[in-house]
Amino acid sequence: MKLRETSLSTKANKRTEHPIVDLDNLTNQLEVGGSRMQTHPLATPMRPDAFALSASEKIVQIEQRFKEILEILGLDLADDSLKDTPKRVAKMYVNEIFSGLDPENKPETTLFQNPYQYGQMLVEKDIEVHSYCEHHLVPIIGKAHVAYFSSGQVVGLSKLNRVVRYFSKRPQVQERLTEQIAAELKEMLGTEDVAVVLDAEHFCVKTRGIEDCGSSTTTVHYGGRFQEPEIRRELLAHIERK
Repeated sequence: MKLRETSLSTKANKRTEHPIVDLDNLTNQLEVGGSRMQTHPLATPMRPDAFALSASEKIVQIEQRFKEILEILGLDLADDSLKDTPKRVAKMYVNEIFSGLDPENKPETTLFQNPYQYGQMLVEKDIEVHSYCEHHLVPIIGKAHVAYFSSGQVVGLSKLNRVVRYFSKRPQVQERLTEQIAAELKEMLGTEDVAVVLDAEHFCVKTRGIEDCGSSTTTVHYGGRFQEPEIRRELLAHIERK
């Protein structure tokens, strides 16, 4: 799909930026205050007691409840193929596809000085996105493209991929995922000059409901210098270049 400069963005036509948001500190403040964590629009909706159980305790409880779901559906869990399915699903939920809910899994930031004084755009494109729609808990599969201008320091390239992966590994809506990645990169890099372009296919559209297998969704965040039309055109040209 050819990306156009007119793609959806909540920031593209605004020159004034929201303050940089530290999502982990925000979560901690809300948890201590006893408020629901979705008070801030960028925070993933979570209960204040979200971390009262350990990962292993969550696996045990999810296994039991998923077993009940399969039995309600009428499946025979004595069958060799199905008997371990509840445990497999529980471990997958906690340790894999929803591991981004646990702030302990947040990637550590390592910044480096920029002695070569590279001041142009840096683009990391075609980052794999594997997430799950929070409405139906089915996959969201796509590519993320992130870019920034250095504020004096640079980050190891794999950290950009890890930030995308961390926020993807939770129940999501694509708009929030895009904004969470952008907010984290701004906090990490100490700059508003960050852009995120996310193009993904939603299996809640492909495999249920309308069952449209040909569509995809693009969301973007243009921060700082990326709000300038010429800079946006350069970014999209880099993304489209094979």
